Amino acid sequence: MLITSPAFNDGDLIPAKFTCDGGDINPELQIQNVPAAAKSLALVLHDPDAPVRNGFTHWIVWNIGPSTALIKQESVPPGSTEGRNDAGRNNYVGPCPPASPQLQRGDPAGTHHYHFQLYALDEKLDLPAETDKDGLEKAMAGHIVEQAELVGLYRR
Repeated sequence: MLITSPAFNDGDLIPAKFTCDGGDINPELQIQNVPAAAKSLALVLHDPDAPVRNGFTHWIVWNIGPSTALIKQESVPPGSTEGRNDAGRNNYVGPCPPASPQLQRGDPAGTHHYHFQLYALDEKLDLPAETDKDGLEKAMAGHIVEQAELVGLYRR
């Protein structure tokens, strides 16, 4: 299984358009090679570098149809559910690392890693929209058929 974006390559900088410094909209995501056993897909956008315990979850979506090949910019696939991110909202919240005025431009210490984690599941999930990343992970336990990841970087 593979998750990519035409907006940035794995390991590259995420364009500001998709961050709090731009439009704060989700980038287009392309999905390929979903296993035949998948009944649904789940997506988590997580920043493990955030200066809070366990990092910061920016976006979670589940019950994405397994035939989905494209998650369009500024939208989620029909029939899917957006869960509660760490901002307490049920939508995409773009990368927004704290600005570090003491860092010099280009210093990688201010760079955060944003993990778009895609999971193929052997069932659809019956979860309320208030479900957060921990709740989603508990529900997915034992049901993950395959997973893929796209990592984007961002610094201010």
